[in-house]
Amino acid sequence: MRFMFVGDSMTIGRAGDYTWRYRMWQHLNAAFGGPYKIVGPRCEVYDTFADAPTSHEYADPGFPDHARRHLAGWGEGWQHMAPLIGPAARAGKADVLLVSLGLIDLGFYTDAEQTAANARRFIAEARAARPGIRMILLPVIPNVRAESDAPFAAQVARFNELLAKAVADLTTDASPILLGARPSSYDIHHDTYDGTHPNASGEHRLAGEFAAVLHQAWGIGGPYRPERQHA
Repeated sequence: MRFMFVGDSMTIGRAGDYTWRYRMWQHLNAAFGGPYKIVGPRCEVYDTFADAPTSHEYADPGFPDHARRHLAGWGEGWQHMAPLIGPAARAGKADVLLVSLGLIDLGFYTDAEQTAANARRFIAEARAARPGIRMILLPVIPNVRAESDAPFAAQVARFNELLAKAVADLTTDASPILLGARPSSYDIHHDTYDGTHPNASGEHRLAGEFAAVLHQAWGIGGPYRPERQHA
């Protein structure tokens, strides 16, 4: 089974982060009985000094190269990933996409309706490349801007409604799509380092949500247990 992580800055992570991708790799090693592979065209984390995704400095240097693969980018959203997902999924022969996108779109590029249209385009492109692909999509999670910017918070809420509708409209038996939930007890004052990007506890909560959906819906892996993690 081939997994691909797709996302924005919260998924690629910055130099010195573990990333929630690392947490998922550890979870799959501990809980998934079958052979699996992590695929994707990129492996770097974001270097804040260079202002570019050029770093290989993960918090755990033992995170193996083959498990660092992803399709994530700092400042990239649904509109950026829609044209990239087909070639990436085809090249990696991806079976399952774990996707966390939307915040950067709403913050800088597109309104809720346009962002939802790009999400639908992403789904279509992924399926054109891999007709039997499965997807878990995470809604836009709490962030600091939504606390103080009511119009932005309304756009986030609207997009999350539209994403749920897209999942309901587009899921099929051949290519199921599931919507994750807001991670349980996610608190931007405790689970992020700047109100948006996850710290270690936030990484566990994001990985835990994907792990819960994989296990409960498809019987992949088991319950997420942070105590199994090495760090």
